[in-house]
Amino acid sequence: MGVSPLALPESVMSSLVTVRPIVPTDYPEVARVTRDSYLAAGYFDDAEHPYMQRIQDVASRAEQATIWVAERDGKIVGSVTLATMGQPYADIAREHELEFRMLVVDPAVQRGGIGRTLVTAVIDHARTLPGITAVALTTGPDWYSAHGLYESMGFTRMPDRDWPIPETGGILRVYTLNPA
Repeated sequence: MGVSPLALPESVMSSLVTVRPIVPTDYPEVARVTRDSYLAAGYFDDAEHPYMQRIQDVASRAEQATIWVAERDGKIVGSVTLATMGQPYADIAREHELEFRMLVVDPAVQRGGIGRTLVTAVIDHARTLPGITAVALTTGPDWYSAHGLYESMGFTRMPDRDWPIPETGGILRVYTLNPA
């Protein structure tokens, strides 16, 4: 379902990829893509880690946040979670910011523009939201391909907003963009 006012008004199409709001029948596949993406990237050693269990519980996440999926040829190939300040899935969002989290692309189709398509949809959506003046995100310190994507799209590092990963003590990096 999702949390207002972050419902995607219509599907967004790019390069045969459709970005649309999640529906309950998508939950198992979004859980799989999320799990496979995090494990393939080496963020966690196994899917039983408590945080991995939490992010694979897509039904609970969808009750508390807006989730969009990227679909190609009828298959879920990615997803992203959106939140604003004060919502349960907002980690870093400040007033007037739209935060996106858990941007994942199926490892089998990574490097095909799906992540860029999802981020573009988020930016375009932020432009339509009254009072939203920035898009914010968090990424890991060694997630170099993600850094490259965000920087190529105009996001700026905000080192004064970096914060520790509770489970590991590592530091997460914050990026923002003014979508005007």
